[in-house]
Amino acid sequence: MKKAIVVGATGGTGAAVTAELIKRGVETIAFGRSRTKLEQLALQLGNPEHLSLAVGDAFRSQDIEAAAEGADVLFHCANVPYHEMVSKLLPLGEAVMEAARRRNLKVVAIDGIYPYGRRQMDKVTEEHPKQPHTKKGKTRLAFERMLFSDRWRDVRPMIVRLPDYYGPTANEASYLGSTLEAIAAGKLAFFIGNMHVPREYVYLPDAAKMIVELAYREDAYGQNWNIPGAGIISGREIVRLARKASGHTKPVIPLGRVGLSLLGMFVPVMKEIIEMLYLTEEPLTLSGEKYRRQIGPIVATDFEEGITETIRSIMNRK
Repeated sequence: MKKAIVVGATGGTGAAVTAELIKRGVETIAFGRSRTKLEQLALQLGNPEHLSLAVGDAFRSQDIEAAAEGADVLFHCANVPYHEMVSKLLPLGEAVMEAARRRNLKVVAIDGIYPYGRRQMDKVTEEHPKQPHTKKGKTRLAFERMLFSDRWRDVRPMIVRLPDYYGPTANEASYLGSTLEAIAAGKLAFFIGNMHVPREYVYLPDAAKMIVELAYREDAYGQNWNIPGAGIISGREIVRLARKASGHTKPVIPLGRVGLSLLGMFVPVMKEIIEMLYLTEEPLTLSGEKYRRQIGPIVATDFEEGITETIRSIMNRK
């Protein structure tokens, strides 16, 4: 990999992947809709010479194609609003794949665990059955099938699956991002789902290291890869660590079906989360055995260190 383009570079995963590429000295194109956000990202990274910025619409394959000149790997980190996933995820993916086909790029697509459906293994491997029972899970499975379909036989894609995530670049689009933002600001916070059931979270800088490492491996393409976190942790423990790091102790209110339904009357995205609450009650935990066996050790920052660094980063930005 000599030159990469990150589509969705200012989002949570995109910013982390961009930072990791820059750290490794890879010539990188950060692609996004907002010139202001791209410039903020570049400033945070120290305006490195091997970073260039490209403004465009990821739904327009020609915009991506124009920006990707000279690249050999495309990191697909762009996403759609939660409540628009069913209607917009596939058109977005098709635009990315068409641009990749025209530029002869390899594609690393960042995705989640929704296609697996309900847990059927203690540790979910890449061979776990994909039997989604939710609209979003079925849409995500259709996205995978589109990505690996014969339509793009000249493109070499891989899918990298992350559990819920957190980190300095995570934003309010992630379940935990908005909770940590509120705690860092000393405001009333909400926690989505059951706070007593331990769940898996991955620290985004760790995930980015493993994602970029996969992108270097020619034999990693054409496959699914699970990227696990440092283990499982309850919402109560996350809140304790975040309060300790921030010095703030405002209340944190758990949101279940009733709370999300009420908020959904005013914020549509909240209602869309309800069908995914099963993941907070019967969590999936990803196996990293395939990554360990074929790539190397799992990068795993412990939760206290990761949450402390996330809170400090948020507070410094303010």
